[in-house]
Amino acid sequence: MAVLRRVARPLMAAKFIRDGIAAVRDPALPDPPDDARGEREAPALATRVPFLPEDPEQLVRLQGAVQLGAGVLLALGRAPRLASAALAVTLVSSALTAGGRGPEDGSARRVDLLTDLSLLGGLLIAAADTHGKPSLAYRTRRTAAHASDAVSHRAHAVSHQVGNAAGATVDSVTHSVEAARKRLS
Repeated sequence: MAVLRRVARPLMAAKFIRDGIAAVRDPALPDPPDDARGEREAPALATRVPFLPEDPEQLVRLQGAVQLGAGVLLALGRAPRLASAALAVTLVSSALTAGGRGPEDGSARRVDLLTDLSLLGGLLIAAADTHGKPSLAYRTRRTAAHASDAVSHRAHAVSHQVGNAAGATVDSVTHSVEAARKRLS
């Protein structure tokens, strides 16, 4: 499986590296719809998220830089889960902002959408891939169960020691009372 990961990750990352370089060099903006007039406006996401730039060209460059960086990380196998998740986010955002003008673009848009959905599926699998190791949630639950068992065992041992000490104290007091009775009688 390790060989498969070493081959599959660079293959999946290649498109994002290419698109990222192209977007950083020349941020070509999608064509506005026919009914749009005037200058291009920032996408709705940029107006809702305060740290994103409102300039559409800067936003495309930022997305390209994320695709380039995450693509390289994925291809090299460094932080592949995080890189896959970042690429999935950029893929969804680019699919939501994709434009087109006429009905002849409909077929090309469908092909692009299906390609993006296929890549999104692969990225989601890569983001969930734990290299055969248990997930963080599983390891956390397992550690908590071990800690709970250890605390329970320790509490049982302490309870047993307290019971023995209490029993010894009761025996000692009982013997003392018996000895005192014998002396008084």
